[in-house]
Amino acid sequence: MTEASPTPSADAVGGADITPERPVVALGGGPAGLTAGYLLAKQGKPVIVLESTDQVGGIARTDVREGYRFDLGGHRFFTKAKEVDELWHEILGDEFLKRPRQSRIYWNHKFLEYPLQGMDVIRKLGPVDLTKALVSYLWAAVRPKGREDTFEEWVSNRFGRWLFNQFFKSYTEKVWGVSTSEIRSEWAAQRIKGLSFFAAAKHAFLGNRGNQIKSLISEFNYPRYGPGQMWERMTEQIRAHGGEVRLNAPVTRIRTEGNRVVEVVAGGETISPSHVISSLPLRTTVGIAEPDAPGDVRDAARGLRYRDFLTVLLVIQDEDLFPDNWIYIHDPSVKVGRIQNFRSWSPWMVPNKTDASIGMEYFCFEGDEFWSMPDDDLVAMATREIQQLGLARAEKVKMGFVVRVHKAYPMYDAEYSNRVATIRGWLDGIPNLIQVGRNGLHRYNNSDHSMLTAMRAVDNILTGSNHDIWAVNAESVYHEEDVADEHPYADAPETPAMEQPLA
Repeated sequence: MTEASPTPSADAVGGADITPERPVVALGGGPAGLTAGYLLAKQGKPVIVLESTDQVGGIARTDVREGYRFDLGGHRFFTKAKEVDELWHEILGDEFLKRPRQSRIYWNHKFLEYPLQGMDVIRKLGPVDLTKALVSYLWAAVRPKGREDTFEEWVSNRFGRWLFNQFFKSYTEKVWGVSTSEIRSEWAAQRIKGLSFFAAAKHAFLGNRGNQIKSLISEFNYPRYGPGQMWERMTEQIRAHGGEVRLNAPVTRIRTEGNRVVEVVAGGETISPSHVISSLPLRTTVGIAEPDAPGDVRDAARGLRYRDFLTVLLVIQDEDLFPDNWIYIHDPSVKVGRIQNFRSWSPWMVPNKTDASIGMEYFCFEGDEFWSMPDDDLVAMATREIQQLGLARAEKVKMGFVVRVHKAYPMYDAEYSNRVATIRGWLDGIPNLIQVGRNGLHRYNNSDHSMLTAMRAVDNILTGSNHDIWAVNAESVYHEEDVADEHPYADAPETPAMEQPLA
């Protein structure tokens, strides 16, 4: 962890200014906000967690419809951060299940095992495509690399143009809704680090020994009743330790005087905080500041972009349609991007033994035609597409639901880096306002790294440490090949590139 200065801040040393009248206030009841709330409450510090909706967990929550439990995005609990793993087990204990990982890629009307398996790849790609892949890779390996500003350039330089066009381009554009020439290379570097052509090939024939490449792990932990069980239990623990978690309490104003936040207004109530730990999107934090942030900061915040998604939840009359936890759909003839099979995540996600519970994930922008489509039309489309893919018969679909997820993925477009830097410069002048989490930093973190940012923020407040929160998941420890991050689209997806968005 980067240490900016050995001298503790007077605001932070030992959390001396935290009192019941001036508690720490955590904005957002997702993994980052709840982690901050739990660690503070456990230390006996007054803390209030404010969540705008009626349910904790954010994108990592578990949705329940008529007894069926749905994981929005699919959230594996696997991390190289030991302190995060210890906290997970501290919270859930025996409710953590060890689950086998099985996933596939639907490509060119074929299902390829993922992680790749040597004979499966040879059989399904055939000698012509395999030769194209190898020749393309070798050409990329020997020619000058040139610029690497974009996702397209970064991936093509490492995997070859043929593999980029076949396995990265169409799926990535389906996920992000823009050309791969518009997505910055920083996103590829963060999401695909540690995974290379030869690493994937080595795994295909020799296996991922010791789970060295995180996106290729063969098993993972998972809460019995879905990821929401973690955040619900954490909420219980915060309250048991004397902290507060307030639901239906959207934050409408953050008022500053001088260089400090002095008031937070949420749910019609005004709170005087000692410190604010915010996982609100940067765009939101800037937008509700009073007095207004400088004009260039407001412009930068308005320019930040997000990708949203919706899940069509289908209940299908069949005990088990397919064994995969999830399937990536690289076929441009259908709109669905990824399909979750919740029984394969945990049998307790389904209330009986006769139905399948499926999540059809579609990526969109809030307010666009797809986002605004009536629920019945979305259910009908998902029903058609699951039959088109040969995974279920349409007449077997018993019911369907739609869940929309706002600001699921911060976008790495051409201007995002400068915009974030401008906002960060303004935030640096308000030392008791600390941004954490995925949208709080506008960084495509998985849940483990989002939690780690909250841990570092709490440490800064309680001990006077000076951890650089913005450096979490950008430090050398996470760039080592044996500590590789998720496959670009894993979040498993708590990501949308080859694996998608939790941990």
